[in-house]
Amino acid sequence: MPRPDSIRTTTPDTDLDAAVEAGLDALDTPPAPQPDTRNRWRRFAGAVLPPLVALALALTTWQALWASALWPEFKLPEPRAVGLELWDEITSGNALSFVWTSVHRAVIGFLIGIAIATPLGLLVAKVRVVRSAIGPLLSGLQSLPSVAWVPAAVLWFGVTPATMYTVLLLGCVPSIANGLVAGIDQIPPILPRVGKALGAGRLATARHILLPAALPGYLAGLKQGWAFSWRSLMAAEIIATSPELGKGLGAYLEDGRLLSDMPTVIAAIALILLVGVGIELLVFRPLERGILRARGLGTA
Repeated sequence: MPRPDSIRTTTPDTDLDAAVEAGLDALDTPPAPQPDTRNRWRRFAGAVLPPLVALALALTTWQALWASALWPEFKLPEPRAVGLELWDEITSGNALSFVWTSVHRAVIGFLIGIAIATPLGLLVAKVRVVRSAIGPLLSGLQSLPSVAWVPAAVLWFGVTPATMYTVLLLGCVPSIANGLVAGIDQIPPILPRVGKALGAGRLATARHILLPAALPGYLAGLKQGWAFSWRSLMAAEIIATSPELGKGLGAYLEDGRLLSDMPTVIAAIALILLVGVGIELLVFRPLERGILRARGLGTA
């Protein structure tokens, strides 16, 4: 016979408690992901089809305007002529050379800009005297057109790579620093206090508290800084041309203007736009989604 102490007695209350615990466990356990090919194709179509439709509409409108002959051929060429110009540059390898010359210069300058702007933004955000001294200057530099620096940089350094990097840095550093300052200003004051209470020094606070908490604003500043640096570089390449600098997209665009070759001008504009869209889709969009997902906003 079983021992009396081994006999379990159940009551309605214990059954209810067990049911509640099982229900809470079920809520805590995430459901197993179910592959849904249909929804995946729907998301893909929703991301790809609208830009393709917009491009098709733009090309159709362009073709219709060209066919109407409202402007002469040298002002508004046929889309086919621009396509042939692009195809010739791609098959000859010139387009890849132009893109590489400009993109690698922009990336190097942008990384240097991040290394300069990040500590500068931390200083401006956390040291009141520094903010009073150079905060308004950073805002003013951000609104100053970068092309205004090209003549000064040419006089300082000549038509050399230093001119390109100077104009590029003056275009991106203020935007990155101001984005970081805006992100830090939105951090709840309790977070730095908790870090200080736990014994975090200034460097540890900046690395483990300020930068992660300010990441959305910092990323916005990075995106704007890249856009400003890319525009600054194009302006510098258009104005300052030299065999020492190589031939980038800006110089290719300027060649089309000097030759009054509108297909070349539009082809260069298309390549510049393609690089900008590619950097956004391949670099900044995944970073933004990763940050949103890490903060529980993956469906945003």
